[in-house]
Amino acid sequence: MNEINGRTRTCGLIGNPVEHTVSPVIHNNLAEMTGVDLTYVPFRVEEGRLEEAVKGAFSLNVLGLNVTVPYKSEVMSYVCETDELAAKIGAVNTLVRTEQGYKGYNTDMPGLYRALCTDGVSIAGETVIILGAGGVARAVALLMAEKGAERVILINRTLSKAEVIAEEINTLYEKELVRAMSVTEYELPDTDKKYLCIQATNVGMYPHVTDTLMEDEAFYQKIHTGYDLIYNPSETMFMKKVKKAGGKAFNGLKMLLYQGIIAYELWTGMCVSDEMAEKVLKEMLKVMDKT
Repeated sequence: MNEINGRTRTCGLIGNPVEHTVSPVIHNNLAEMTGVDLTYVPFRVEEGRLEEAVKGAFSLNVLGLNVTVPYKSEVMSYVCETDELAAKIGAVNTLVRTEQGYKGYNTDMPGLYRALCTDGVSIAGETVIILGAGGVARAVALLMAEKGAERVILINRTLSKAEVIAEEINTLYEKELVRAMSVTEYELPDTDKKYLCIQATNVGMYPHVTDTLMEDEAFYQKIHTGYDLIYNPSETMFMKKVKKAGGKAFNGLKMLLYQGIIAYELWTGMCVSDEMAEKVLKEMLKVMDKT
């Protein structure tokens, strides 16, 4: 581990709670691998103290920050500039120091894209099913649109929430790209085709490990690849059902890894190799096995 001294730069995570984060494993290992004199620590920020926290971090010469729940949208009020993708998504998870203040980025969706690419999953020309209609599902739908998906199907328990997202993205891209459907009355456009499906809800997250948003077993027969953004448990019920039906399934741990890697690259200007990423992933798994 790097020696901490007066030249050591500090990065960290702000959110509430932050006690169980594995982000320090990502960044402190990357700093050691790349030879950067940097240390990364979590900062718990109580409700109502976010503005003070951001201003205080800047005054303390903190190089950069990650932002987690519940502050990814609120923090946008306290940055000097917002990256175009983050502005579209409406959420910032990374603050990068500039002379004027922090610039806000969203590395979650680029992290998901990088994870998909490393797992051999393509988006361009695909019809992509997204389960959910919350902020994460909306961000995933935007990513799919940005990366050339032919069509996006949003399936949610409350149809109206999915319809709002579909209308917004279709207006933004000036075409009928996204279609909303309900869990109970969905209808996939091609009965002979199999689809990429991204599970973007918290259904199935520990401790509710037996839950799935989609109970219909026939649905899983239509999935060639299932990507669950949950990483605890490491194999969700959604993933089990995709595999049982003959598809490939992945969890969200690589998305967590790569959103961190992209943030680290923004802070330091370093380029993290695939070999380094694999080493960090192994360290993350070791820590998670202990908890």
